Amino acid sequence: MMFASLAASAALMVTGAVTPPPAPEPPSSLNGPAMHSFVDKLMQRMTLEEKIGQLTFLGADHENLDELIREGRVGGSNGVVVNGKVAGKPGSDLADYLHHLQELAMQSRLKIPLLFAGDVTHGLRTIFPVQLALAATWDPALVRRVHHAATEEATGVGVTWTFSPMVDLSRDPRWGRVVEGAGEDPYLGSVMAKAQVEGFQGDDLAAPDTMMATVKHFAGYGAVEAGRDYNPAFPASRQFLDVYLPPYQAAVDAGAGSVMPAFITLDGMPASGDRHLLTDILRKQWGFQGLTISDYDAIPQLQLQGVAADAAASARDALHAGMDMDLHSGTYLEQLPGLVREGKVPMTEINKAVRHVLEAKYRLGLFQDPFRYGKDRARAKRILATPQHRKLARESAVESMVLLKNDGVLPLAKHGRIAVLGPLADAQEALLGEMHALGKADEVVSILSGIRAAVGDKAEVDYVQGVSVDGDDTSGIAAAARAAKAADVAVVVVGGDLSMIGESDSRAHLDLPGRQLDLVKAVQATGTPVVVVLASGRPLAISWMADHVAAILDAWLPGDEGGPAVAKLLFGDANPSGKLPMTFPRDVGQVPLYYAHQPNPRPLDKEHPEYTSHYADMPNSPLYPFGYGLSYTQFAFGPVQLSSDRLTPNGTLHVKVRVTNTGKRRGAEVVQLYVHDLVASVSRPVRQLKGFQRVVLDPGQSREVTFTLTPADLAFHRADMSYGTEPGAFQVFVGGDSTATASAQFTLVADKVAEKKGRGAGDK
Repeated sequence: MMFASLAASAALMVTGAVTPPPAPEPPSSLNGPAMHSFVDKLMQRMTLEEKIGQLTFLGADHENLDELIREGRVGGSNGVVVNGKVAGKPGSDLADYLHHLQELAMQSRLKIPLLFAGDVTHGLRTIFPVQLALAATWDPALVRRVHHAATEEATGVGVTWTFSPMVDLSRDPRWGRVVEGAGEDPYLGSVMAKAQVEGFQGDDLAAPDTMMATVKHFAGYGAVEAGRDYNPAFPASRQFLDVYLPPYQAAVDAGAGSVMPAFITLDGMPASGDRHLLTDILRKQWGFQGLTISDYDAIPQLQLQGVAADAAASARDALHAGMDMDLHSGTYLEQLPGLVREGKVPMTEINKAVRHVLEAKYRLGLFQDPFRYGKDRARAKRILATPQHRKLARESAVESMVLLKNDGVLPLAKHGRIAVLGPLADAQEALLGEMHALGKADEVVSILSGIRAAVGDKAEVDYVQGVSVDGDDTSGIAAAARAAKAADVAVVVVGGDLSMIGESDSRAHLDLPGRQLDLVKAVQATGTPVVVVLASGRPLAISWMADHVAAILDAWLPGDEGGPAVAKLLFGDANPSGKLPMTFPRDVGQVPLYYAHQPNPRPLDKEHPEYTSHYADMPNSPLYPFGYGLSYTQFAFGPVQLSSDRLTPNGTLHVKVRVTNTGKRRGAEVVQLYVHDLVASVSRPVRQLKGFQRVVLDPGQSREVTFTLTPADLAFHRADMSYGTEPGAFQVFVGGDSTATASAQFTLVADKVAEKKGRGAGDK
């Protein structure tokens, strides 16, 4: 029988005498000899059941969790924090609960510590803006600080591992999980992926205030058909490699300790059982040395995806593909022992997976001290929702918000009469966003409260809800219109609630749900200036409002300090600086719509539209382009200057532009660099983001901004699917969004050495 000798070896290991594990060396985040020696000695003493236990991750809902932990048959526990609730007994303290589980692990024969994982995505107790909003800051240093603050809180109560960041690029705002990612662009997504990993993991995983990050969902989850969650994805091979993969690789290169494959089938192959994806690409090509863990119950779902006949085949195929740990389902626990003994699963595959798990625990310092996380109870209480973290939540919320339109009504005066209207004006829970860990709705400052606090007794603030988020009752619209008519300005807060974003909450329509647009129209008809504040986790189709209301501020789902942040921007105590990480379509019929599209052989000719690419009922252009965002001041861009008109194969090219604040207020501009390859062996995008810098300028102040380009920035998968560059002409654009017009041109020079060897220039 195949693998018979390995099965015999496994049987000897199960029945042989076992001695206690060796004492660990001091923890280290490096892959040093001490770690390898420690893991080698420990694995020699483990039974088959104990090894498979390390590959098993079970939640509090498993009826035999405590017993299995005592037996050393569980590697860790998942779902320890879920939307304001602690796993385990209702009302239990998270630190106490995790300490209890670790004590059970210390009663096992080998005393191998547990990992504790939760979805700490944009905060634990202090809730920061959702990930899409953080991407709108275009400020990786701020994003790094936000995730470090979240990590301080999580590790303070015992969490050692987060199932974040989600770096799935998506160009379809119907997909509910766009709220968890960084938008549509691989460059911005890669920068944000790196910043999040660094925020979670710091410089050393063994430090008690860092935790292991998980890059997910590997790979291409954001390309699901029809924008519907769990659907299959079929991105073209070149698009998959050049567009969808880079953010995952950036997270791996940044040192992410773990990777979670996607639920979905990718070009017909479920990611959970795809050896090419999990072994050939992830480990062999990218050199990933961490651990992989399935998504929730993903392994048995290989049966539903039609590639495994039963649970045993699911376990066998997932492990062989390179899936180290089974999240929640218990399939490995139930199926792998028998498969090994029957010779259907080689012990080498078990050992490889176990090694990845034990090495992760070693890097986290758990063998040195299983209770190092959450050990300081005073710190655990002190670190949750500190004033410093609340201040950072407000800062990040302010930076994330995008001013989409302003006819001059903003900033508002802090006197007179203000009508605050809409179903989300006094909302708290909705502002938390999805996966808000231990965030508490009653600690969220609503937008209404933020406005009232900002004006104090200087202005009269009237509040009318008007309509619900998604209901059909319009009886409150008349009262809202009366309040608006009596006011100097109306602030209408509309958007979506938690039932309309996140996992399994895709939308077929992108307009405002319910009767919210009717509310806006009624308020607009009063003649009072209208400011719309959007609270949403995705781009919305808001063409009517863009044409009619005076101002629109996209606040996203801003977290605990959303109210004060909105107020600071509305009243001019802060200057908007956020930029869109996703294109806003005019209508859902344009989706997918993104800036980095291929050139069209028959582009629209407005004077002679016949036989050109166009819609008969609306413009081709987006409502608001990628990278767009207004300010209360203005910025002017000088001519683009290049250090040379030629870029050599091993050279660098400096792109310079002078940016001037021509307005009357201090403000921040995100200077964006785009590149277009004019002629190549395959059609290239009309432009691609290749750099950005956030600069703050006083009125009248100028600054020279410099970008550096190398041939690596110009590489792509060529006609023969090899990866590298091609000589030829390139155009660069620099400006404040993806429609920038200031440009210059250079030539990438051919690699003569490569040509002599018979390879394409720049081949790698």
